[in-house]
Amino acid sequence: MSGNPGNALRALSPTPPERGSFPLDHDGDCTKQMQEYIKCIKLVKGENAPNCRLLAKEYLKCRMDHQLMDKDEWKNLGLPEDDPKN
Repeated sequence: MSGNPGNALRALSPTPPERGSFPLDHDGDCTKQMQEYIKCIKLVKGENAPNCRLLAKEYLKCRMDHQLMDKDEWKNLGLPEDDPKN
């Protein structure tokens, strides 16, 4: 049995991510934020919960701060803007 649909013998060619590379966090700089986000997603059974989106934002901010991804605006990442009052 093959993982290639139609059992064709040609090689599958993977495509790169649409927004560029997403380097691994080898030093574990953002492990805590990632684990909190994953725990939240499991708790809400994959629903798009606002509290999980805030944890996702913390995780992505950590990645941006540690140069593990390019800085981008929150709206481009599907997340709410920072509250200007803070």
